[in-house]
Amino acid sequence: MRVPALRFGPEGVERVEDSVVEEVPVALVYNGISHAVMLATPTDLEDFALGFSLSEGLIASPAELLEVEISATPAGIELQLRVTAERFQGFKATRRQLAGRTGCGLCGRESLEQAILPVPKVAETLAVPAEALTRAIAALPEVQGLHRQSGGVHAAGWAGIDGEIHLVREDVGRHNALDKLIGALRRQRIDPAAGFVLITSRASHELVHKAASAGIQLLAAVSAPTGMAVRNAEAAGLTLVGWLRGSGFSVYSRVDRITDPAA
Repeated sequence: MRVPALRFGPEGVERVEDSVVEEVPVALVYNGISHAVMLATPTDLEDFALGFSLSEGLIASPAELLEVEISATPAGIELQLRVTAERFQGFKATRRQLAGRTGCGLCGRESLEQAILPVPKVAETLAVPAEALTRAIAALPEVQGLHRQSGGVHAAGWAGIDGEIHLVREDVGRHNALDKLIGALRRQRIDPAAGFVLITSRASHELVHKAASAGIQLLAAVSAPTGMAVRNAEAAGLTLVGWLRGSGFSVYSRVDRITDPAA
């Protein structure tokens, strides 16, 4: 949307109109029972519904999500999700109701035991050339449509091992952007393990967990990882890259999975 602003610059002050990205409450309702409310950008919501359901372990496969109905309300957007009866019984007793802030990863967890879930192991078959990472990060700004308009969103992109970006999803929340990307990959029947994911944020534990849960073998972030993210990436067998900017980056786990032709 466009909003008026007063712009101060070296040549003086002027009235302008700026593009800003929207964030709205998005409620995820499973079989009629509210499970979570997240602040999100209201785009690619079917991808978000599927990706969130998979990365949170609420369903094990896309086939268990039978239907998604999107309803706009005065208070926000409701995603009415219908899952199989067997899967619904599995998480109904332990569901968590939460209000998810834009940058939130663990809000709504009720105990320390629930806060840090075990990270699943990933297959360790993907080797990526170093130049593919630098090629992908150089190309990412050109495919960030919302970011070019407003500058206020994160992106998660999926690239092949040659560094060509094939899919991007954006959101005000970095976790939401990755959930949308995971959902898009599964809906389009793209094998996440055939390439790698890059994100325009730091690499947190929650992002490593979501990536590993989706079978992603390499996660690259433009900023720093946390210590927990590094430890859990090692435990999962996931290659974790940070500070991916310009022509350089750092590898924090599974360094043997990055190939360097100059070596």
